[in-house]
Amino acid sequence: MMRQYELVERVLKYDPKADEALLNRAYVYAMKAHGNQKRASGAPYFSHPLEVAAILTDLKLDDATIATALLHDTIEDTDATRTEIDQMFGPEIGSLVDGLTKIKRLDLVSKKAEQAENFRKLLIAISSDIRVLLVKLADRLHNMRTLEHMKPESRKRNSEETLDIYAPLAGLMGMQSLREELEDHAFRWLYPEAYQAVTEKLIEIRARNRGLVEEIRQALARKLSDAGIKAETSGREKKPYSIWSKMERQQISLEQLSDIFAFRVTVDTIDDCYRVLGIIHTTWSTVPGRFKDYVSAPKRNNYQSIHTTVYGPRHQRVELQIRTHAMHRVAEYGIAAHALYKEQRPAADKAAIDKGLNGVAAPFDKDDSPYGRLRVMIGTLLEAENPEEFLEHTKLELFHDQVFCFTPKGRLIALPRGATPLDFAYAVHTDIGNEAVAAFINGRHVPIDTRLRNGDEVVIETSKSHIRPMAWEAFAVTGRARAAIRRAAREAEKRRYAELGRQLLASTLASAGIDYVEDKVKAAAVKFHAKSADDLLAGIGRHEVPLQDVVAAVAPSIASATPVGDGYKPARRFGRAQAQDGWFNIAKVMSLKFRADEAGEGAGSATAAVSIRGPNDELPVLFEPGGAVPGDRIIGVMSPGEGIRIFQIHSPQLKEYEDQGWIDVTWDVDPDNPQRFPARISVTAVNAPGSLAEIAAVIGETGGNIDNVKMVRKAADFTDIHIEVEVFDLVHLNHIIGGLRAKPIVAKVERLFE
Repeated sequence: MMRQYELVERVLKYDPKADEALLNRAYVYAMKAHGNQKRASGAPYFSHPLEVAAILTDLKLDDATIATALLHDTIEDTDATRTEIDQMFGPEIGSLVDGLTKIKRLDLVSKKAEQAENFRKLLIAISSDIRVLLVKLADRLHNMRTLEHMKPESRKRNSEETLDIYAPLAGLMGMQSLREELEDHAFRWLYPEAYQAVTEKLIEIRARNRGLVEEIRQALARKLSDAGIKAETSGREKKPYSIWSKMERQQISLEQLSDIFAFRVTVDTIDDCYRVLGIIHTTWSTVPGRFKDYVSAPKRNNYQSIHTTVYGPRHQRVELQIRTHAMHRVAEYGIAAHALYKEQRPAADKAAIDKGLNGVAAPFDKDDSPYGRLRVMIGTLLEAENPEEFLEHTKLELFHDQVFCFTPKGRLIALPRGATPLDFAYAVHTDIGNEAVAAFINGRHVPIDTRLRNGDEVVIETSKSHIRPMAWEAFAVTGRARAAIRRAAREAEKRRYAELGRQLLASTLASAGIDYVEDKVKAAAVKFHAKSADDLLAGIGRHEVPLQDVVAAVAPSIASATPVGDGYKPARRFGRAQAQDGWFNIAKVMSLKFRADEAGEGAGSATAAVSIRGPNDELPVLFEPGGAVPGDRIIGVMSPGEGIRIFQIHSPQLKEYEDQGWIDVTWDVDPDNPQRFPARISVTAVNAPGSLAEIAAVIGETGGNIDNVKMVRKAADFTDIHIEVEVFDLVHLNHIIGGLRAKPIVAKVERLFE
């Protein structure tokens, strides 16, 4: 166990101005507080906080953080109190120790809802001061180093927690060495058979290639020395977890994984980085597709390096990283390599955190450090409607690698790998995302769910009148985009129900000769404990608030009136949809006989939301030519003697019914019993043998069913084909369209509505 003077000397070695008295007080206090407590291994408990402090000295952290590491378990596991810590060590250290105590009390691997809420509390705690996270990561690292002394269920729980939460957080902060060690310890205990297989294979490869790493390193050093470049070269074997995860990701065996050895060249300047790259590429053959320049486009954790792979000595594939010494410090220690964690946070940031605790997004947009982006992420994700949604979005942010795209003005936007133009739009600005209607990548119009690639220039076309389909949430990868889409969908739904409630209330009042007055509704909202008049009206529209109760509050003189409007019946839920010769049936449909002047919206206004499901013979539903699929915005038109005709909102045929009242119809499909719906697409393809077969193959591979094909126009070079295809929903249809557009033989694909 490290002695008191040894710890103090380690700190003074890199920080001569450190408070030696503070470190001594913390050492003695923690040692006495833990007394005779023992760890599961039988070692004195105090050895744990001491080792945590030692890990942080390797990161060269300030004296307050080292003292916090020594004290981090005192409030939780001894008789020490927050007041006592404040008195002896000051409120700054007291606050850090208290934050760590709250994190320790969280059970992060539990039932999903509890885990999500605890994870939310964890991120809020570490967002208040980066040092809380740094101490917690060191604490977790030492616990993982001694995991063999724990019970099997504890080993499993801690390992899952480490892979799910702490290792990604370390990566987000740029602390690569710490992340790799956490991952390897967790890998060892979670997947012991895989761990043993990989390590045994590595021993075999090491024996077979004895001397290879040093041979390649020396060859690199000679080449650079001959060119007059001062450089440090080193080689290492990749970590077992890194190798295993790559095998899992690429579905390959260890024998197929040829780049097990990685080499690093460290130089003084950025100019030297590119000189080294030139020498390496002119000396050895490059492996196509394996070059990445993170110097000009750093990762979101500020990682910078040039990556390339070449066929080096003995025709061995060699993975190389080229960086400056300053970049290397950031790559190894991440946020701990900066002085940012020492800076006092401005009062505005503290206020923003306090707002975040109450569910309001914290405005951290100006801080572009890894820690600043972590706080931006936390602020954004606090807008999630529930804890599970927060957990889902946060894990998406933590696990994904990145792609780098550009706005037309050259602004760099970093996004998770697999992100779409919709994610890009929300990354630029929430309003851009909310108003996005179309996207252009490198000048080419693309579907909104197209996956972005490094270097893409993205242009987003917007429209303030655009009603975004809820299905677009499936096209988003980032938590920010998904949260914004859900929030907008909730607001749009609330507006629809509020308008319906307003119409119901106004009509009831009008039947008694009383005018609708918004101020009276606002006053009534207070009585019903609603936040606003719209909330009260939405409650009426959803049938959550009895209409007669609101009528009594707004117009007591007609409180005893029993009519609920002229011919109104409440909407109800009903059975499952089935097709019968193109007809669908629904039961118990809301029947709202608004004339245009009664609705107050003019001809063509939507009067109510009706859910499409059936069977029942009470009211048949016909889908008009062109089709509509779940996810489409749909409108219903009453057809006397026939039922309701259903149109996709963009259908040109709707113009024929502008003089009739429309019914705002919504989907109510059964996810446990999916069924196909008809849609039509037009494909302009190269007129060549096999084109139709290739198009059919795309539709078949994506799970679509071709119902009919018609050659509309056949020219010398191109053929226009109209295809009737059956799909499950809008997402499914867009995947088919996206797959067709990706084919070289296809010049154009669009959906038809007539």
